[in-house]
Amino acid sequence: MRFAPAAAALSLALALTASVSWGNERDPAPRAGVLIAEGKSALDAGDTQGAIDAFEAALAVDPGYTPIFIHLAEAARADNLQGKAIRYYREALDRDPQNLVAMAGEGAALAEKGALEKAREKLAAVQSLCGETCPETQAIEAAIAAGPRTPVMTAEATLPETQGVQTN
Repeated sequence: MRFAPAAAALSLALALTASVSWGNERDPAPRAGVLIAEGKSALDAGDTQGAIDAFEAALAVDPGYTPIFIHLAEAARADNLQGKAIRYYREALDRDPQNLVAMAGEGAALAEKGALEKAREKLAAVQSLCGETCPETQAIEAAIAAGPRTPVMTAEATLPETQGVQTN
């Protein structure tokens, strides 16, 4: 019983210290930071595959840095791979459940894919966290208003009309 007050104070101090240090976002590893910058510039230049390659290399260098998954998701969305983008956003949300950028990105990707009801659920979750005027809420609303993206067919096979069927 003599140590109960000291033990309680020590556990309170440790709990507060752990929660404060856990909430701080860390910087990526230096090499990963360079690769992330390369990926961002490639994505800005329209080279989605180059951006994906750079972001995947950054993920291999620093697998614990969660924002890399968001960058990968943005590159996948730019490449019209909404399903892959949703998977990356969900990985980021598994690591940081309160990440508004990942929530908004997933909601927009769901809307682009055509899952408008799930996108509206994400919109409600983001609105409850940051309100009506935050950029994340507006991004999901714009994606829902735009509706699903129509897939681009790169090659459509058209069969020539047959003149008539000849039988022997």
